[in-house]
Amino acid sequence: MKKVILGIFIAAFALAAQAQTPPASFAADFLDKAMRIDLYHVGDAKDETITVDQIYQEGIWPATYTRLIDPYDYGRTVVKVYDVASNRLLYANGCDDMYSEYRTTTPALNGVKRVFERSVRIPYPKRPVLVVIEARDKKNILHPVFSATIDPADYHIVRETTAAGDFVTEALKSGDPHDKVDFVFLAEGYTAEDKDKFKSDVDKFTAFLFTVEPYKSAKNRFNVRGVFRPSPERAMDEPRQGAYKKTVLDASFNAFDLDRYMLIEKDHRMHEIAAQVPYDAIIVLVNSKRYGGGSIALDYCVSTVDNERSRQVFVHELGHSFGFLADEYYASEVAYNDFYPKGVEPIEPNITALLNPGQVKWKDLLSPGLGVPTEYGKDKIEAVLAERQKNQKAQADDIAAAKKKGLPEAEIKKIQDGYAEADKVLAKQISDIRALYASLNDKVGVFEGAGYAAHGLYRSQVNCIMISNPKDEFCAACRQAIGRMIDYFSKAD
Repeated sequence: MKKVILGIFIAAFALAAQAQTPPASFAADFLDKAMRIDLYHVGDAKDETITVDQIYQEGIWPATYTRLIDPYDYGRTVVKVYDVASNRLLYANGCDDMYSEYRTTTPALNGVKRVFERSVRIPYPKRPVLVVIEARDKKNILHPVFSATIDPADYHIVRETTAAGDFVTEALKSGDPHDKVDFVFLAEGYTAEDKDKFKSDVDKFTAFLFTVEPYKSAKNRFNVRGVFRPSPERAMDEPRQGAYKKTVLDASFNAFDLDRYMLIEKDHRMHEIAAQVPYDAIIVLVNSKRYGGGSIALDYCVSTVDNERSRQVFVHELGHSFGFLADEYYASEVAYNDFYPKGVEPIEPNITALLNPGQVKWKDLLSPGLGVPTEYGKDKIEAVLAERQKNQKAQADDIAAAKKKGLPEAEIKKIQDGYAEADKVLAKQISDIRALYASLNDKVGVFEGAGYAAHGLYRSQVNCIMISNPKDEFCAACRQAIGRMIDYFSKAD
């Protein structure tokens, strides 16, 4: 009986969603449906090939009818759709995939080719269209890397129902999908008996999201749903630890050989599952206590759920996938080489190379009276941190030598205590420097250190969820950027 009721609910929802009549400008070129193009992307750092696997007709086109051309020039790749008969540009939107990141890794630079799944969605055209994918070079200039003419009447296009009998839950309903931002949570590593836990996790993560600005103030512009498909086993793959789990989406840590980075291997299946509901962005929840997650910008994000920091990881990764935000940290191991080439302005809205100091991306947000760039004690703190690391290494060497000599524990403790006292002095120096610049913590400036680079890239505030922030707040530039995406996918009330 529950399955029957769920099926009736889904059908009724679909009919209600389709009741809105598209404006003439949209209806002239598109049906109120989505076309999903599943692709394989093969390549290394120098060469790439994209080929079509299958094309699907899906349910309603969930985004707004009126915003069909991305105004922000986001994405390391861009999908463009042209009417074949008139050569008119009908649709353009930024998108990324795993290859966009892989091509900057050491294996790719060494000529190792890999195959990645990717899916792109466009409004379902009424007439034959030319679909073009353009990719950015190191100067962020777009070049075509794929094109295909698609006839929407082609009988090879799969038109089967998107319903798969999966459990669908609704965490927040604010209105018609065409007028709202639609988020969908997908289950990964939840077994059949974990269905209620998944629903609880969706509710928990949804509630946390809307405590964070700008989501909090725009809550009535969102719909949030979850789709549950059980996995045979819990959790996800951890290759470096030798742990492998049979799961629906093949989520795996060690993405690009980075231990804490987790991505989805079954991209086609992920989009097939998500298509059972209207969605603008996909969030994958992984049933594990381990810390970590990942994202592909403008496509999806993934996070474990039961770590004490999982909710913060989720909001951070959603910043990448929904807001097209860059990482603002710089003192951390990454898998990339020259991800942001020197002398080239990053396309993300929250970091800058400051090539034109008079035209900072967030110029309208700058606090008055601050220098550009903004001094905040970074170099002084890093000098002290370097001294602490030097002392830690010296301590480890001295203790190892003492143990080799067979010195008693009391002598070894004296060595430890001596270094501990020195470390306290250095820690106090760092605290004093931070106190000196504490007034800048809530100011908007141009602070060096962002995008994995200690020098040459800048962010808008000292603290942000995209670097680290105990207050769980985005910086001003990130709030503005996420707000733009909310405006892009929804209508203001």
